[in-house]
Amino acid sequence: MEKNNIVLIGMPASGKSTVGVILAKILGMDFVDTDILIQKINGQRLNEIIDTQGVDAFLDIEEKALLSLNISNTVIATGGSAIYSKKGMESLKKTSKAVYLKVSKQEIFARLKDIKERGVVLLDDQSMDDMYLERTKLYEKYADITVSEDGHSIEETVQAIIGMI
Repeated sequence: MEKNNIVLIGMPASGKSTVGVILAKILGMDFVDTDILIQKINGQRLNEIIDTQGVDAFLDIEEKALLSLNISNTVIATGGSAIYSKKGMESLKKTSKAVYLKVSKQEIFARLKDIKERGVVLLDDQSMDDMYLERTKLYEKYADITVSEDGHSIEETVQAIIGMI
């Protein structure tokens, strides 16, 4: 099966949705944001799903959304927790090149002002530091391409991706 999708992975607030829209426009591809898809399917914002159903239920919902994608020629912006779904990531990687948008811990923490409002998954008793360390390993595991965003504009990040795919 041809890998004609691009899946963006990375920490919450790493710019996956913003970069994804611009990348899709430049490359003439479709665009899907899995966080928006989850909200549309469930009729609730991400933080509401987490608050009312819990983290485990949210991760199940996210996995189902990832597995439901049957698309081609599409840039896919995933939620930061998508990498917790081994099945979901393996499914995406069959049809997609995975691009890890890497941002330093200091920059991510500066960008993530209201973690609860954004619907960011924090596992039980997990600190922001713990989340960053745990997820970084998973992003690196699934990435075909890693693009460092530190010190770069969105346009520079998009051009770096285009230059590597």
